[in-house]
Amino acid sequence: MNDGGALLPWLVIRQDDNGNRYRVGRYATRSEAQKVADSLDDRAHKQLYWVERVGRTATAN
Repeated sequence: MNDGGALLPWLVIRQDDNGNRYRVGRYATRSEAQKVADSLDDRAHKQLYWVERVGRTATAN
């Protein structure tokens, strides 16, 4: 992992209604990433957003 992974270890992932997954952004803290995921999840239609730590797979919210 490069230096960016050490500084921004939290990812927000989006999954669309076809099952395609995309990285939305990287964040320094889980709290910051969760806030973004929650905000996107509140206004999205047929999209699923969740937070993962780099190198680990988390469960969807």
